[in-house]
Amino acid sequence: MLQLCSRAYDFDFEPLFRTFHDATHILGYCDGMLVSHALWVTRWLQCNDRSPMRTAYVEAVATAEAYRGRGFASAVMEELASAIADFDVAALSPARYGLYLRLSWQLWRGPLFIRTDDGPRSTPDGEVMVLRLPQTPSLELDAPLSAEWREGELW
Repeated sequence: MLQLCSRAYDFDFEPLFRTFHDATHILGYCDGMLVSHALWVTRWLQCNDRSPMRTAYVEAVATAEAYRGRGFASAVMEELASAIADFDVAALSPARYGLYLRLSWQLWRGPLFIRTDDGPRSTPDGEVMVLRLPQTPSLELDAPLSAEWREGELW
């Protein structure tokens, strides 16, 4: 998994992997070889002042270069969506949009914040996409959205 992600993102993924506590991985194989990967961790996203939503936050979506464009990432993401159906919502910070838009993910248009001990911290450079799940409450995609602070990448 680590090598696949490091190659796909062209940097050493090991330090980032260490920050994904209690991650659940979805793996895609072709002829016994790992070719695609995604994981999720539980985070708590909050829209406006509503109750925080138990969120399957997706990370490290990667496919080996020789296998891209052949549906492996779509299959991994579809399996992931089935596995997280009991969460309130799913979210991720995309490197690219195409795959996720095809799979019904929506871009969050409102301002983004990270909740810290000192109060909310604006993250104007962040981008987040959400996937509505069976238990997702109504969402206002233009409203402020916040997540708890975490080690590593904030979004």
